[in-house]
Amino acid sequence: MSAELNKRLKDRLAKRDAMVVAGCPNALTARLVEDLGYEAIYVTGAGVTNMNLGMPDLSFITLDMLCDVTAAMSDCTNLPIIVDADTGFGNAVNTEYTVKRLERAGASCIQIEDQLFPKKCGHFAGKAVVEKEEWLNKIKAAVNARSDENLMIMARTDARACTSFEDAADRARSAHEAGADFLFVEAPQSLEEIKEIPKIADAPFMINLVYGGKTPILSREELAEMGYAMTLYANAGLQSAVQGMNKVLGHILKTGSIDGVLDDVCTFEVRQNTVNKPYYDELEQKYAE
Repeated sequence: MSAELNKRLKDRLAKRDAMVVAGCPNALTARLVEDLGYEAIYVTGAGVTNMNLGMPDLSFITLDMLCDVTAAMSDCTNLPIIVDADTGFGNAVNTEYTVKRLERAGASCIQIEDQLFPKKCGHFAGKAVVEKEEWLNKIKAAVNARSDENLMIMARTDARACTSFEDAADRARSAHEAGADFLFVEAPQSLEEIKEIPKIADAPFMINLVYGGKTPILSREELAEMGYAMTLYANAGLQSAVQGMNKVLGHILKTGSIDGVLDDVCTFEVRQNTVNKPYYDELEQKYAE
């Protein structure tokens, strides 16, 4: 199944039509994303950190935690999974181990970035990047570690905010030459930069659109015309969940009743269908006979 999903994702990204992907911090969100009709899942490191630890995206999650979240999504969905593996959890040797673990957990694409550990959210201030060769060695290790050649390695550079746009472009180009299948220049800050990124190399590129972040928000149609392969909304789901919980739970605390916010709460039936309870009801009945 994993090999089939890997090939499906690789072929899909080759269309370069700015496929929209939603970031998922947990398996429940992944199920919602699949039910809505999305074609792939993106495991967001920031979302996993925020949702599971209640902490900011400052390198607090572990490889074990990321593998557990990825495996849970793989178990309950049938979509290819793109995993944000941050800096690879160490040097090139650690990156090789990270890729092997995440591939076994069900990843179809693994993202490795060039930030200095401890890394920060791509739209935070105060980032720093490692020397280009150190990062390229991680990319090479990631490529060598995969057991299926269709498992994609995504190279993400944060150099735009740390050095220059020109350095970011050079790093992305070099990562592609080192074997990366998929490229991501994080946090471009102008329309001109967004237009230039897909011209850097003959490879699929992803753009990350963050509400409140540094990158201008463009439509899928605009990004497809520029040649992007993927449009990522990494934490729109998480941000909307926080907004919804604040509204509903705040109303209940203030008024002592859920009346007045029922339009913002899914029904009990919708909740159970989202987690596929009917399947387990059938399974229970099957083994009770």
